[in-house]
Amino acid sequence: MSVPQNRTRTSARMAAIQMVSGPYVAENLENAGELLGRAAATGASLAALPEFFPIMGLHETDKVKVREQFGSGPIQDFLAQTARRLRMWIVGGSVPLEAGAPGKVLNTCLVYDDAGRLAGRYDKIHLFGFDNGRERYVEANTIEPGTEVVTLPTPFGRLGLSVCYDLRFPELYRRMGPVDVILVPSAFTATTGKAHWETLLRARAVENQAYVLAPAQGGRHPSGRETHGDTMIVDPWGEVMARLPTGPGL
Repeated sequence: MSVPQNRTRTSARMAAIQMVSGPYVAENLENAGELLGRAAATGASLAALPEFFPIMGLHETDKVKVREQFGSGPIQDFLAQTARRLRMWIVGGSVPLEAGAPGKVLNTCLVYDDAGRLAGRYDKIHLFGFDNGRERYVEANTIEPGTEVVTLPTPFGRLGLSVCYDLRFPELYRRMGPVDVILVPSAFTATTGKAHWETLLRARAVENQAYVLAPAQGGRHPSGRETHGDTMIVDPWGEVMARLPTGPGL
């Protein structure tokens, strides 16, 4: 999914990528590379990957096993090298990085410029918890929350970074101040996504008078978990400019 983005300083085309990631990092990076290449071929200046694009494990602890030190590791190398090769800004969805607490990760969104240099880092602040008697998710068991609100300048406007469950907390976006594009890489469950995903994205766009770029995990994963998908781009009026309901693509 790729649409023109004209409100910011320089006209730019941006792409939101949807994936159905599995438990194997190498396979997920290969799939992400193919989708990023497709985004670049459309003329995108920036492409955004979904939350935990490198791994949606069979167990919640699987991401801890592949966590990386900040600044080094195959996932971060892939993002930097691909951004440089394609000459395209990449929002790396989220990556499991080492945390201070043993047995946990930071759920980190990394942004690379078109020369492959790290331009921004945001650690997810709000951790998802859900139990409806049939599904149960407790991110706090394996993820350490971040603390800092992050925005960054780009040639095509100021970006505000957030990840998935952050979307439910409008005060986070108010603390960003004026931004041109809000990023929300996500892996909403099918249950919560059906109920709230589009409503929340459109509300954040209108409240903040910003475009919202929301790349998502979308489909049934090898673990049996089903993610909502419905990757979309929303304009500041709250209109959905483009969407991809389910399955990998852009």
